Amino acid sequence: MNEQSLRQPLKFCIATHVTLNASNVPKIFDQVQNSTAKFANHQKVIVALHKLHLDAAGFTESVHNGRSIKLTGERMFEERFKDILCRAAAVKKGTSQGDRIVNFVGAYTKYINERGTMSARSTDAKPHLITAAEVKKEDDDEDDDTTASRFVEKVLTSLVNGFEAKDKVARYRCVHFLAEMVAHLGEIRHIETLYTELRAALFERVHDKEIFVRVQAVIALSKLCGSEDPSDVEEGEPTALEVLLETLSCDPAALYATLDAVLGRTRDIDTIMRKLVDSAILIQHCFASEGSAMGLVHPRVLTISQREFIIRNGLGDREPAVHQTAALLLSKWVDVAREHVKNEESKTVEDNVLAFLSLFDLTESTVAEDALLSVLDRRADISDHVEFNDAYWANLTPERAFFARVLVDHCIAIKNAEKLDASLPVVTDLAYRIQAAYNAYQEDLEVAEQERVIRGESTEEEEEARIDKEFVIGEMLKVAVNLDYADEIGRRKMFQLVRDMISQEALPESLVARCLDLLRILSPNERDLIRVVVEVVHEFRDVSDEEALKEPADDGETTFGETPMPTRTAPKGPKPSENMSSEERARMDTIDLRCLSLCIGMLERVNGTFEENSTLEGILGELIIPAVKRKELVLREKGLICLAHGSQLFPAFLGQIQTAPEVLRIRVLQIVFDILMVHENDFLKKEGSTRERIIEFFLQLLETEKSDKVQALLCIGLSKLVLSGMISEDKVLQSLVAAYLAPDTIDNQEVRQYLAYFFPVYCYSSAVNQRRMQKLVIGLFEQLAPETRNVDDTQDMVSPAQIAAMFVDWTDPQKAIDVQEQPTDETIHIDLASDIARALFDDKMIRMSMTFWGEPLTNAKIAEEDKKFFYQVFGRLYLLDKVDDDKIRTLKLLLHSLNSRRPIRDAAAKNALAKFDAAIPKRYAEPLESFNEEDYRQLEYLKDLFEFLDDIIPLDDGEEVDIPRTRARKRRSESIVTNTTDNIIPDESVASAASPSHPKGKGRGKQTKRRRVSGSDDSDDDVLSHDHVTPAPTRTLPKQAASVKKPHVVQLIEDDDDKEEEEEASSPPASHNGRRPKL
Repeated sequence: MNEQSLRQPLKFCIATHVTLNASNVPKIFDQVQNSTAKFANHQKVIVALHKLHLDAAGFTESVHNGRSIKLTGERMFEERFKDILCRAAAVKKGTSQGDRIVNFVGAYTKYINERGTMSARSTDAKPHLITAAEVKKEDDDEDDDTTASRFVEKVLTSLVNGFEAKDKVARYRCVHFLAEMVAHLGEIRHIETLYTELRAALFERVHDKEIFVRVQAVIALSKLCGSEDPSDVEEGEPTALEVLLETLSCDPAALYATLDAVLGRTRDIDTIMRKLVDSAILIQHCFASEGSAMGLVHPRVLTISQREFIIRNGLGDREPAVHQTAALLLSKWVDVAREHVKNEESKTVEDNVLAFLSLFDLTESTVAEDALLSVLDRRADISDHVEFNDAYWANLTPERAFFARVLVDHCIAIKNAEKLDASLPVVTDLAYRIQAAYNAYQEDLEVAEQERVIRGESTEEEEEARIDKEFVIGEMLKVAVNLDYADEIGRRKMFQLVRDMISQEALPESLVARCLDLLRILSPNERDLIRVVVEVVHEFRDVSDEEALKEPADDGETTFGETPMPTRTAPKGPKPSENMSSEERARMDTIDLRCLSLCIGMLERVNGTFEENSTLEGILGELIIPAVKRKELVLREKGLICLAHGSQLFPAFLGQIQTAPEVLRIRVLQIVFDILMVHENDFLKKEGSTRERIIEFFLQLLETEKSDKVQALLCIGLSKLVLSGMISEDKVLQSLVAAYLAPDTIDNQEVRQYLAYFFPVYCYSSAVNQRRMQKLVIGLFEQLAPETRNVDDTQDMVSPAQIAAMFVDWTDPQKAIDVQEQPTDETIHIDLASDIARALFDDKMIRMSMTFWGEPLTNAKIAEEDKKFFYQVFGRLYLLDKVDDDKIRTLKLLLHSLNSRRPIRDAAAKNALAKFDAAIPKRYAEPLESFNEEDYRQLEYLKDLFEFLDDIIPLDDGEEVDIPRTRARKRRSESIVTNTTDNIIPDESVASAASPSHPKGKGRGKQTKRRRVSGSDDSDDDVLSHDHVTPAPTRTLPKQAASVKKPHVVQLIEDDDDKEEEEEASSPPASHNGRRPKL
């Protein structure tokens, strides 16, 4: 009893002391945030806070009869510390007081961890540094559970909870605190649960919508990478390093990078960033330090793919500044490509360029050529100091041959005739070198074939050597195209050489085109080129060719009639395929493929057709047509290509599209669109049914096609025909818009990306195109907007608001470029506003029949929920300063009627319309000042406009606007400009025209005037006062009566005025009472 009574005051004293001790913590933080000194100079404050921490940790309570200890002091200190952090989390980014607290917390975390480590290792540590709780804990737990570790765990757990805060400032401060603390924790994997929670929470914050939160998350996550063991990561879960790399590649605010990620920034959206990658990183860090070894971005350290990636992005950049920086980088690479050569005298410009070219794969891409041309443009000293003498041509390597060919092309491009003459070899000399290289190539093939029989497959080194020799021959043939063939002896030698090469079955496929290019230069005309190639084809296919007598090839100088006929037996032709063995059939297919390749190359280089050249008739029936009928795709494809180059059998290709497999269908579509682009007048004439059938065929195929590649090719081909003006039908443009916005093409990125580029180019390239698009806006929106609500959960589609904004942007006359001899049209948006106003009147707008995703469209509607998006469009339209008076008055009249007869309930839409309606009189005060509808109605060409306004279908009951009636009968004839936004509606006299008490047999002119929006009646010249507004009648009759008479309204629109007057006069009184008066 006495012992218990003594414990109570003792506990009270301890609690009081701990509370007073913890109350000093805010004072320390107040001192920190108000001090201008750096956190590193707050050593005294850190020591003072640590002393308070240890004093609080010394107060414990014994629970469970002394079997356990309750850390009372530590918990109170931790709670007070977390409370201060919560208060600091509300401090905005950039506030110095908040930053000082963050730095102080990081410094304190580092201090207590260091002291805890020292206390654990020291044998003569002071007793007060280790609490009683820790002494007891050491016996029960193998882990280093200290006051510091428990404190850090509690604080970090509290901060992780703040990661999900809605306030971006709170999220930022919590992640910032954690980033500072993690930097000083060292190895924390002994707290497994805490490590897992931190890792998962930082993975989420890396994708935070706020940049400054993501930055701190990346900093904190980078500290955890050192303590992460990849073997402990579960399968399918990314490591911290992988998350950082992904963030670097995808996040525009990424700060930390590896080499691949840095190179990926050459495609950054920021121009300065793309430029700095080349100038500040790739150029400045070629070497580790001044005069030392190669750095991480030295061209020889980079891989071939990395070098090509840098050059492709740099030289292909649309910004001149980035392009120039990339050219400077390549110039630097030329100088450092042979840095291993220390003797400066042994360095030559030629060797530097050859070393530079060795960094690339010359046979696979054109990147090396683009790079070398860029260097030659920037470095004039290279072409000045390089000489291609006999020794150079005698020792050709892929790099040497490539350098010579590119330099020749460069001299031709810049018209440097002097350097070109000095660089080109003699024709006869180059012909002998090509012949020697080709003979050596054939000998190597024969040796390789013999060794392959003995050893099996050839080695990789042998394959690379064969490719290099083939590449050298190809480069020499390209150089030979630019030679001067005034030397007849050299010309005859080169002609005979090339003619013999294409007759060789072993000639590589890549050299066929090069030989034909040279043969085209050596042939006097196209007919001689065709004759030579046809002779070679017959030689390949003639089975009796070995028995035929070989005659010297014609040099091409003789005329067709003087061509000597060789003495040879009549060709027997190939045996029928059913009489061939499998080996003979395979060999014949190989020969046919080579012959088709020769025919394709020849036809690509001539302008004639099969009908114009009788020499081609033989191979057409013997080779090309049978190849088209073959089942093998490769033969069928080459046959169709030949047929496309030399014939205009357009229906045959259209038939192939429907029956061919996807791979061949793509090729046939390319052929069809090429034929249409070249032979526009033959197939796309304005008159005739052929044009219509072709267009219908493409549109039907576009609607039914399932293949993404074929669908993309259709969109690309049609858009090219539309952009070039060969096709101007509205339905084609409508189908392209539908394909662009349809949910079915959401995964077809090729279609989306190409059309996203096409529509702005098409619309902005011509005011005529913008006008065509403007006329289609209403009809397209009527059909696209409802589709946005019918998409499945797995599909996606842009909203009606985005569709409307897209049309406004495409038709913006400010973005259209000026075209010579074509007038500008800046009133497109004025007309679009009138179209929108008309569309908002009608609930059942009859549009022209068109096809939309395979369904005919008639009686299209704009749903009520979609109309509000059209109202928002008004505020985005471009209103030029001077407009035709009739256009602006028509628009004002439509807005006046829209306000009065079709009031909108949506607040945002109503405000948008009111703002636009108020802007019209302010901008166009002069043309609207004297505007009077009475006079405007007298204009004959506006008859359709007023008939449209007078025949507006009345509002439904759900759209009823209750406005008190007045007894006034007389009309106002004042201008409608001043009261449009006040919902001015026609007066009672208009409604009384349809009442049963109205006398029959009125004159025709009077009946017409009775349907005006405003104005004076000819029978009464009195005018109402200006402050008197006559409201429209309220709908009070049953809805059934109104619906019965709707057919009469449609009938009146179709008939002339006489018939309309008779029907109105003959209608019984009950019918007049049940019908809404026409306005």
